[in-house]
Amino acid sequence: MVLRGEIKTPPMSEAARRETGFLLRRLQQGDSIGLPHSRPMPDIGPRCHELRVNDLNKTWRVIYRIDDDAIVVVEVFEKKTRATPPRLLADCRRRLRLYDQAAAD
Repeated sequence: MVLRGEIKTPPMSEAARRETGFLLRRLQQGDSIGLPHSRPMPDIGPRCHELRVNDLNKTWRVIYRIDDDAIVVVEVFEKKTRATPPRLLADCRRRLRLYDQAAAD
């Protein structure tokens, strides 16, 4: 499967990267993570969630979907507003649609 685009490492602190990695590893192992670390994101789609990672003076969000064989990370962004911007939600839905199409080929 080939997806286009560039993968960038978000400018998180080392501690925030470690926490994110720890939470993603738990998800890969089948653990269920709830609030305050994760919450469902039904506006994006079924099985979609948002990880909440606190950093030094920022809060990061990691949008992901739980598939049978993978944790699909869709977006990582710095949280600046109370509500997730509609454009970001639309971008996540579009990326998942492209991912599903590529996986079906």
